[in-house]
Amino acid sequence: MNAGLQIDIERLGTAAQTLVQDLHLHVPAGEILTLMGPSGCGKSAVLAATAGTLASVSEGLQPLQFEGRVQLNGRDLTALPTHLRGVGLVFQDALLFAHMTVAENLLFAVPRALPLAQRQARVQQALQEAELSGLGERDPSTLSGGQRARVALMRALLAEPQALLLDEPFSKLDAALRAQLRPWVFAHVRERRIPVVLVTHDEQDVADPQRMVLLRAATEESAHHV
Repeated sequence: MNAGLQIDIERLGTAAQTLVQDLHLHVPAGEILTLMGPSGCGKSAVLAATAGTLASVSEGLQPLQFEGRVQLNGRDLTALPTHLRGVGLVFQDALLFAHMTVAENLLFAVPRALPLAQRQARVQQALQEAELSGLGERDPSTLSGGQRARVALMRALLAEPQALLLDEPFSKLDAALRAQLRPWVFAHVRERRIPVVLVTHDEQDVADPQRMVLLRAATEESAHHV
């Protein structure tokens, strides 16, 4: 079995414009690959193609088209719907459910095949790991930006994804909070030994300089591996 996440993009773009072409990425288990580049170069589109959410993304008014293949631990995901891919996605906005408490947000992600008591125990463990013990009954809107970001990550991890995509997860935080949250996030995903793709425009967010890909603007070459 070919372990890890393999993304092969022959072409990604609209009918009129190519955003990304001839891009081939392999992310082993436990590694974090960073995608960087200017706005509009296709960073988030690569994540959408990987997660199977490309139909909800457009460039201007034009739908995006993907020619390529996505594989995870040797399994071909290309034709699978999002909910069957086993890929988690965390955005720059936490996107927590406003009508649920913090604990309910986390419980929603825990696999329902488990007994309720076990699911609730996992939620409490996640709150402890996120240094949010005692805040489970809080409304998400009452949390700080950093606290919401931690809840969003723990919710994604509780779903037991086989790979994780991070779409500028630190961009809404101030510099001090970003510096505090980065190592926390990287440690948690590495501990779970899953492949991770991180999209950012900030060099300070790069998890591993040896695993960084710079996407060019659409008018330039598609990518440069660092």
